[in-house]
Amino acid sequence: MSQEVIREKLKLLPDSPGVYIMAGEDGTVIYVGKARVLKNRVRQYFHSSEKPFKVQAMVEAIADFSYIVTPSEVDALALENTLIKKYKPKYNILLKDDKTYPYIKVSTHEEFPRISVTRRVKKDGRYFGPFMGGISCKEVVDVAVKVYNIRSCGVSIGAKPKKPCLEHHLGRCLAPCAHLVSQEEYAARVEKTLAFLGGDYEEAQTILEEKMKELAENEEFELALDYRNKIRMLAKLGERRITSMPRDVDADIWAYASNGIYAALSLLVTRRGVMQGSANFSMDAGAGDDAESLTSFLTQYYTNNPIPHELVLETPFDDELFTAYCRKKEGRGVEITRPKFGIRRELLDMGMRNAAEYLEKSVSAIAHKNDMTVAACERLKTVLGLSRYPKRMECYDISDISGVDKVGSMVVFTDGEADKYEYRRFRIRTVEGADDFASLREVLLRRLAKLGTDEEVRFPRPELIVIDGGKGQLSAVKGVFDELGITDIDLISLAKQEEEVYTLSSDESVRMDRRDYALRVLQRIRDEAHRFAITYFRNLHSKRNLSSVLEEIDGVGKKKRAALLERFGTIDRIMRADISELMQTEGIGEELARKIKRHFEEL
Repeated sequence: MSQEVIREKLKLLPDSPGVYIMAGEDGTVIYVGKARVLKNRVRQYFHSSEKPFKVQAMVEAIADFSYIVTPSEVDALALENTLIKKYKPKYNILLKDDKTYPYIKVSTHEEFPRISVTRRVKKDGRYFGPFMGGISCKEVVDVAVKVYNIRSCGVSIGAKPKKPCLEHHLGRCLAPCAHLVSQEEYAARVEKTLAFLGGDYEEAQTILEEKMKELAENEEFELALDYRNKIRMLAKLGERRITSMPRDVDADIWAYASNGIYAALSLLVTRRGVMQGSANFSMDAGAGDDAESLTSFLTQYYTNNPIPHELVLETPFDDELFTAYCRKKEGRGVEITRPKFGIRRELLDMGMRNAAEYLEKSVSAIAHKNDMTVAACERLKTVLGLSRYPKRMECYDISDISGVDKVGSMVVFTDGEADKYEYRRFRIRTVEGADDFASLREVLLRRLAKLGTDEEVRFPRPELIVIDGGKGQLSAVKGVFDELGITDIDLISLAKQEEEVYTLSSDESVRMDRRDYALRVLQRIRDEAHRFAITYFRNLHSKRNLSSVLEEIDGVGKKKRAALLERFGTIDRIMRADISELMQTEGIGEELARKIKRHFEEL
């Protein structure tokens, strides 16, 4: 698009909040931003004033722009986050390690609450965490179960009492399912458990010490050693308590460092006055200023993580806007603190040192990673003569044994990196027997049929599709392209034996040096598609055959098979389960658990 056309479009920008989308020459989205007033914000990019390096590089790459008007700036912030996740623009600051941390949940909405570990926080109980930096959720849960004896299983508790399981016999559960404890007594234990998880470790430590001494006196030294380890773990938790911080403070401390090319963020997490741990994030610096970059990053991070009651930071950003976003997401605001002194200042200074050190150490690692990812994709475009930079690459694989439980996998790489949230799996529906060509055709037809529909939000259009195989597989998928009239997606195949790449533009294969990062990115996506398909196939195959395998065990009837299937899901998990875990299944006593264990040991 000519500069004249862009100037005309700038004149038509509205005085409204919204999101603007910058695109490069090939139509690829290179930047997404939000604005309180679209007209003012977008025009700033095209003024002749001097700009920072990243901003200038982005402006020079802009070939077109579009915008979406929103009711408010808060809606613009939420939409910006959605579009960044969808397009992963080159000049935005991106949270690539988009993982969640474990929490401990007590299901207080239940009549007899249970304790468990989860990574998804909902409004269905009390949650404690996140846990990071060397503290194991499972270890903490194990202490709570051993000390306060509340249940950790998901067995339903009804009017009819069940047989107590091994957990009760080991003194780890009060067996409410067997009606061996009153609701009042159980509720008192739950309250003590909640206090323990909130940081009151003294009572638990005293109880563990008494049990350890009793076991040692009875010469049960192995069990005594386990209790000693639990006591040490509690001491480690106690050392993380920040004595000068009030016990009701839940705060995330964020420190940001940037050299204009790369950026790093350091996070310190405190909950109820206890330091939960820390995490560091490294990334390419965005084209926005530090305030915009931090706002964008925090919005991405807190999409999948609960927002605490307080944020402690130094970098300026739009406090009012982010607080409004929190109200919309969590139903409450967030206190934003920029301390000058005190414990919060000390924690922030610690975070600032961490961020600066992490940035310094990670610069070379980021540069090397860029060689293996973005630079490798740019080289692919040149070496293979692709029509566009392959920002989104999809690779497909089929897995089956003798035509049974046929499955297909779709693996996605964005800018040369695995994008696991975009992975998809397919059950083959129409193909009889072992026919990989037909199965591959079915998967591609189902996937590509989503282009141009509402489903394209979940299945964005790729720039490149990679097929595992040679000319035959390439031709099979080319037939699907022709059938659907697809001409704007590049298609290649990678033959494993010689690692030859086949394209539609030549009958001759392309061979690259085995050390070439461009070839390595193709190998990584091909191998990942195979791994993902095999994993899905094994899970399905195990579930399909689970019932028939269990039928061979005397005493395991239809109801018990269903209970085992619901609890474990796969044969592998049942085979790895010990007797106590098997006994936690409804209807499975110690004798039958031993029989099941023995059966699998003899296979």
